[in-house]
Order: sequence, then structure tokens, then C-alpha cells
Amino acid sequence: MNAVVARLFSLRQDADSNATHTAEFEDIRQCKNGDSDAYRRLIERHQTSVSKLLWRFTRDHTEHEELVQQTFVEAWMSLPGFRGDAPLAHWLARIATRVGYNYWRHLGRQKTTPLPDEILEGLAHVDAESFDVQHAAELVHRLLAALPENDRLVLTMRYLEQCSITDTAYRLGWTQTRVKVQTHRAVAKLKQLAADRNIELDL
Repeated sequence: MNAVVARLFSLRQDADSNATHTAEFEDIRQCKNGDSDAYRRLIERHQTSVSKLLWRFTRDHTEHEELVQQTFVEAWMSLPGFRGDAPLAHWLARIATRVGYNYWRHLGRQKTTPLPDEILEGLAHVDAESFDVQHAAELVHRLLAALPENDRLVLTMRYLEQCSITDTAYRLGWTQTRVKVQTHRAVAKLKQLAADRNIELDL
């Protein structure tokens, strides 16, 4: 009985997925014909995932909102060239990643806020059970901010977004070999940065 229920549930999920795919394909077709309402539906469908991805690039709420808007503006302008070779979600993630990377480049290393010494020095002595998750997220974000843009980008994709090497290569427009090499070098730099502050990273 459980197997039958599971099978029926799986079929229902497949049907829902196919219906969503069909609706999205139709919205894309209408968007290419200039239908702004169809594009609004696409935004509503993907805004959460795009917003979550771009939160990796800035903790400033105003700038984050602007990056999200910029991503969807660029997507709207590029939509006529979308061929459907990959899911729309992957295509949008690639645009959002490029927008975030360009933001980092524009911001410049000199504008990065350094991580306060008291936070770094105190981290090694914090009880893991009482450590604030938000505090940890900010720490990781600031540690990454001390790295060059390409290192920061590949670590964000591989460890924060948990993208595979293949997906990371697609989003960044790199070869898989470059992703592997860049990840190895970036991890080494991040570990050295942490070690200089008596922080142990398990990567």
C-alpha cells in the first residue's frame, strides 16, 4: 500500500512539474511578444531564488534590492535570445551571478569593510551550541570579502550555494578545469587568512 501511495504521489508531482513547465514556457513565449504581465509572473516565480543568491553578494538591503531589480531588467532585455537549452531558473542564476560579480568589481577591494579583530579573535573561543547563526553568516561574508573577486565568487558558488562543479562552470562561463583549480587556490587562501587569525576552517 505504501508503495502505491508513493507512486501516486510521485505521479502527482510529475504532473504538477509538467504543468509548471508548460505554464512557464507559455509565459516566456508571451514575454518575447512584449507581454509585461507574463514577465511579472516569471518574476514572481523566480524572485525568491534570485534574491537568495544575490544576498551572497551584499548585506546592504538597498543595494541588494537594486541588484535583484538589475538582474530582472537584464533578463528582460536578454529574453529574446533565450533558447531554452537550460531551465529558466539556471539561466536567471547565471545572470544574477554576473550582476553580483560586476557589483563586487565596481565596489572595489578598497571599499570592503574589514572584519573587526575582536570578532575574529573571539571566534575560536565561542561555544558552538550558543554561537549565533547570523553572526556566523556575517563572519563568513566578511572573510570572503577579503579575497580577490574570482576567489570569492567560486567559493560562494561551491560552498554557500552548494553548486556542483558543472553548475558552477555554467553559471560563471568557465571550464570545469578552471573551476577546480580556482576552488583549490581560493580554499588555500581562505584557510591561510583564517589561520592568521587563529580560526580553523573545515573545507
